[in-house]
Amino acid sequence: MNAPMMEATLEKAELRPAGDGLPVPGPVTVGTPDRQSSQWHAPESTALPSIPVWGREAPQRIAVFRALQLGDMLCSVPALRALREAFPQARITLIGLDTAHAFVERFAHYIDELAIFPGAEGMPEQPPRAARLPAFFEWARRQRFDLAIQLHGSGASTNALVERLGARAVAGFKPAGQPRGAGFMTWPDRLPEPERYVELMRFLGLPVRSSALEFPLATADRHEAQALVDDLGLRPPRTVVFHPGARLPSRRWPVAYFAQVMRALSDAGWHLAVTGGADERPLVHSLIDAAGVPAHDLSGRTSLGGLAALLARCRLLVCNDTGVSHVAAAMRTPSVVVASGSDVRRWAPLDRVRHRVVWKDMPCRPCAHHECPIGHPCAVGLSPQPVLAQARRLLAGEPTHA
Repeated sequence: MNAPMMEATLEKAELRPAGDGLPVPGPVTVGTPDRQSSQWHAPESTALPSIPVWGREAPQRIAVFRALQLGDMLCSVPALRALREAFPQARITLIGLDTAHAFVERFAHYIDELAIFPGAEGMPEQPPRAARLPAFFEWARRQRFDLAIQLHGSGASTNALVERLGARAVAGFKPAGQPRGAGFMTWPDRLPEPERYVELMRFLGLPVRSSALEFPLATADRHEAQALVDDLGLRPPRTVVFHPGARLPSRRWPVAYFAQVMRALSDAGWHLAVTGGADERPLVHSLIDAAGVPAHDLSGRTSLGGLAALLARCRLLVCNDTGVSHVAAAMRTPSVVVASGSDVRRWAPLDRVRHRVVWKDMPCRPCAHHECPIGHPCAVGLSPQPVLAQARRLLAGEPTHA
């Protein structure tokens, strides 16, 4: 069970130009972003229909449209869990990216099958393949879905696509002020990511047991982690894991800053490990070289499940605001998350005691750039000191794994 959330006060960060034109660290923000209460409530205007949008009989075939990357998919698990618990006999089809096969296999207790969406204009997660759309929608109509749920986002670019699936009933989010059917609620822009989707389940009249993330481990995941521990002589309870990568360069904190935190924790007696995919080996090697202290190189050596099983046993994760932070949240592994450019209110873990988010406020946040065009002040301007301070606080307490 998640520990209680705690409040923190936002402190506006100021950027002071250095002599070489680069920003120097100013005040930073740690804790709970921009909210008045640790409890979320449904909008007062929400009124549940007396007859559900799908009618009096429970839907037997449900399509869920969410064509996003791993971290985004993990944030939708609480909503998928509520959907499955409400309709245990339904066949639930995820319409998603071709990279979602492993996600569907791991969450087969919530999702029955994956239908790969070809891509469309306005959806940056994959190249648009307009020529494939007619055949895809023809296939979807043949499935005769009872209910299609747009769980992708605000609906500005996706509601028209979901309506073309030909489902008997459609539900989801809509942009503020846009007229839609009874199954659509206004996009709750100020809620954290997992809460947005469980809010839709509540709007549709489905009970929600929990907003907590989960990541079920298979026996093979645990065996993989144990083999790595044995091979490298790791001591997980004394190990701090660093993950310097992120899919977008605009989300990466400088390697030199990660290295300073690594050196300080190594000097304090902690063991270190650095993770990353096979394509991130150069980044991992550069960090280990910059730190100049003993550290285990795990780049390319773990599957996602093996990494999750290892994180479940390690003392702390220090990472960028990327998918691995959601894995740590699901495993209840304490973490310090450096948020460069991202929308902290939206993406920060819900448990703010076990997970500490550190960021520098900037007028250009949140950022949608692949690479920052103005020198990356939100990352360069966030010094290692507040990150190290949060790591030390978490390491000083008792282990808080679930």
